[in-house]
Amino acid sequence: MPDFSGLPLVIEAAELNSRLGCAELVLVDLTSPARYQAGHIPGARFVDPKRTQLGQPPAPGLLPEMAALQALFGELGHNPNAVYVVYDDEGGGWAGRFIWLLDVIGHSRYHYLNGGVLAWEAEGLPLSTEVPAPVAGPVALTLHPGPTATLDYLLGRLGAADLAIWDARGPLEYSGEKVVAARGGHIPGAVNYEWTAGMDKNRQLRIREGLAAELLALGITPDKEVITHCQTHHRSGFTYLAAKALGYPRVKAYAGSWGEWGNRPDTPVSL
Repeated sequence: MPDFSGLPLVIEAAELNSRLGCAELVLVDLTSPARYQAGHIPGARFVDPKRTQLGQPPAPGLLPEMAALQALFGELGHNPNAVYVVYDDEGGGWAGRFIWLLDVIGHSRYHYLNGGVLAWEAEGLPLSTEVPAPVAGPVALTLHPGPTATLDYLLGRLGAADLAIWDARGPLEYSGEKVVAARGGHIPGAVNYEWTAGMDKNRQLRIREGLAAELLALGITPDKEVITHCQTHHRSGFTYLAAKALGYPRVKAYAGSWGEWGNRPDTPVSL
């Protein structure tokens, strides 16, 4: 049976299907309880997307507490040799956020199933209703700051020539016409490219093949540090994933996102 060596970050359904029996595989489903129960990729372990976030206002998108992360990864059977394949049913938002979590815990052996369970179904591949039991209790983890831009870090980088802030929210949120925090608008210098614009609706929400050229035209280029955000770092899970898939070497997520920035009275805002 083939292993996962040599595969890119983004893999297709057939590539996963031929490797379902690999001992090192940890297959993670980030759809919804109902969707998972109705049928999931065989062997997949369900992770409620809410468990990937702190979930407390004003910035629910911040990293969960350490104990919660240790419990989650223990249930998944986390170990240094694990190869994670993650998927969802929305084009990569929650799956991308989970990949950010893997980066935070310093684990780089992972892949994203392009198009998620929608692509799997479109290929006529089998689904299962069998629920794997949790593997173990909490595991020790070490958190790494590199994948995350804190509010203070981002404030200190504003205006830098080598910075690109990718705002994954909708255009009305970006312009301040739709206000979902104490203040509306956007971070000064941020570029708006709404997350679903990067998905191919005709190919089960796979990452669009023309995405790279569109980002280059917007100034979101590989020579810059890319910091991406939305409201809670859910939608920007996709943009974090997409930038990494395109080979951008310096990618961070602003996990606090607009929930933190827009609810502060002292952060600069552009309209």
